[in-house]
Amino acid sequence: MTDLLIRGGTVVTMDQDRRIIPDASVAVSDGRITYVGPAATGPQDASRVLEADGGIILPGLVDAHGHGGHGLLKTIASDTPSFWGKVVTRTYYHHTDTDFWSAEGQLSALERLMFGVTTGLCVIASEPRSDDPALAGAHAASYAEAGLREIVATGPCNPPYPRPATRWRDGIPHDAPFTFEDAMTGAEQVIRDWHGGANDRIRVMLTPFLIVPSCDSSGPTPADKARLTDHDLMQSRRIRESAREHGVRIHSDAFGGMVRLASRDPNGLLGPDVLVQHCTGLGIDEVRIIADTGTSVGHAPLAGSMGRARCPVVELIEAGANVAITTDGTSPRTSFDLLPNLRVAMRLQQNHFQDSAVMPTGKLLEMATIDAAKALGMDSDIGSLEVGKKADVITLGGGLRPHLTPMYMPVHRVVHQAAGQDVDHVVVDGRVLMENRCPEVVDARAIQARAERESERIVERAGLAPFMEPPEGFWSASSSRISDDRFAEFSS
Repeated sequence: MTDLLIRGGTVVTMDQDRRIIPDASVAVSDGRITYVGPAATGPQDASRVLEADGGIILPGLVDAHGHGGHGLLKTIASDTPSFWGKVVTRTYYHHTDTDFWSAEGQLSALERLMFGVTTGLCVIASEPRSDDPALAGAHAASYAEAGLREIVATGPCNPPYPRPATRWRDGIPHDAPFTFEDAMTGAEQVIRDWHGGANDRIRVMLTPFLIVPSCDSSGPTPADKARLTDHDLMQSRRIRESAREHGVRIHSDAFGGMVRLASRDPNGLLGPDVLVQHCTGLGIDEVRIIADTGTSVGHAPLAGSMGRARCPVVELIEAGANVAITTDGTSPRTSFDLLPNLRVAMRLQQNHFQDSAVMPTGKLLEMATIDAAKALGMDSDIGSLEVGKKADVITLGGGLRPHLTPMYMPVHRVVHQAAGQDVDHVVVDGRVLMENRCPEVVDARAIQARAERESERIVERAGLAPFMEPPEGFWSASSSRISDDRFAEFSS
């Protein structure tokens, strides 16, 4: 007998023919999809049945770039974006421990689960921290427990080295500065511990902070300032060596100026095994380099970097590059709700070109499903509903949903009107993780309560309370400013 039958809705397959099947069902056995088609001609019985209740049945959403850690520091220092990165990075490097990373992993997984994101990449910290593999391990263990897929993104931070850090043992801080090789050793230990873990639901991508670490870390680097340094060349060589040895893919941030430099490096971090994030301020030659090398791009339309330059999404797609839409959650004002990002991505590009025809609706959904799966090297298993693929399935829009009614043009409903809160059921690897918005595998209330306690603990330990106070002009003004000295230590 079929293990699981999902029926009573319209199936948007995202398969090669992009079939949309009304009154359809999806059948699952042994964690794999065994049938996708009209309900009348498919299996009628199963050990368990999920009713879509007139909604839409979709492949699980794929968020190809987000962060671990940010979930417990949501919006702290967000009113002063120039200092936000420095505040949270100091916190991650000097005030967090495995309890923090375990609790944040639970909350992060729960948030993604309830938004219908069945696969999510998490960079461990803002600027990756890999010197202590136990931190990433605690995060991965929480995702494994929740039943979701996580891509643990870990690797070396930017120089200079040795990098100051603190390790906490039994509540006592210990100075633990680390070198580049220490960071590589830690990342490689995470790969050994977790890549392919939890029935291959946990994978690891080797993740240096930037593909060219000497460049600006938050936006384009002008051509007259962009130079490959000895450290740049050493990092790319070591990342390539390690990725080959351990059989993992590569992820990193990239901005204008870096792609051009990376293309001149014999070990440059470009290619079909690489996913680069943000890519704002690219030159037209860099668009062509990305397309020609088969490098995938992650675009987070709500990320802070979008305020400095534009990601040329339309040009990348036209050149033949694979582009995924990502959340960059939750840093510092975003969530892991992937669906609103589709609409924002569309508006940004349409406004730029003054053309409402760019970024069509179907392409937007591809960029959160099959294209995002391709960016992670997982499109043969997830990202679409096809016989033989792993059974990662969500339903949304069932029951009383006035904002999604009438339920014709289902792709348009998903992209233009739906939000993560409209997700009803979530299945990963054929296992029901949520039914009717009630998580089944984890105790959601206990996770939320633990997250509150852990956040309070870290806010006190790291002295973050001043960065939670509203700035001048927060109310009744067109802009805000900081005139006190709360950020003095970060101003240099």
